[in-house]
Amino acid sequence: MPVSPAAPSQSREPASFEIKSAQLPLVALLIKTGQWAQLVRELQQQFGPAGESPDFFDHDALVLDFSQLPADTPPPDWKPFLTELRACRLVAVAVRGASPEWLESAKTLGLVEAPADTPRARTKVHATETVEVVKEVVHEVVREVPGPATMVVDKPLRSGQKIYARGADLVVLAMVNQGAEVVADGNIHVYAPLRGKAMAGARGNTNARIFSLCLEPELISIAGVYRTSENKLAPDVQGKAAQVRLSNDGQDKLIIEPLKV
Repeated sequence: MPVSPAAPSQSREPASFEIKSAQLPLVALLIKTGQWAQLVRELQQQFGPAGESPDFFDHDALVLDFSQLPADTPPPDWKPFLTELRACRLVAVAVRGASPEWLESAKTLGLVEAPADTPRARTKVHATETVEVVKEVVHEVVREVPGPATMVVDKPLRSGQKIYARGADLVVLAMVNQGAEVVADGNIHVYAPLRGKAMAGARGNTNARIFSLCLEPELISIAGVYRTSENKLAPDVQGKAAQVRLSNDGQDKLIIEPLKV
């Protein structure tokens, strides 16, 4: 008798992969000079193995932003340049603001094109519209988004010590001495003299701030915009309660102002 063909199996093998969209934290290096040797030297002095902050990055994914360079700037020698970045624990994965020729040469090394940076919104809206938007955002935060993490340090930091609040705010309840370093992806609060280095918004958070009851820093930085002690503070903030923030006009300028306590 004839044999009927076998019925197809109702079970299917599970898929070996799944593709989903992902939003990953990236660090952007905004390059402002075409003097590549100088750029590498300054990066090494700050973030290299023998630099001031050798552990500042942890093999972070990096976007190389060339948008501030003149169009006739000669390109870097890509392979040595990327090797120097890796020595600073930075892994270049993308470029933006590059010419088509630069982009093609970068692609041969596995780099991809990143979308153009979006400037901070400066559009004015009516007060009634602003109130409505704020209400909506607050509602979403309360309902779905957990509050930011906070790291608290209650002991003085001596020269050579470094604290990094990754993905969090940092609260220091004791003195940050000269030679010590406090870093946070969020805000930094020092309820004591701040005499070392303080870097808030370490991964590009331009809304981060630094607060101190006695501001006497060696260096202060918000999202990579920094100021050293060589540039003296104004008398109304030097050694007094003050806050540090970025200007809201898109100029990436540090604003240092008295803190009323």
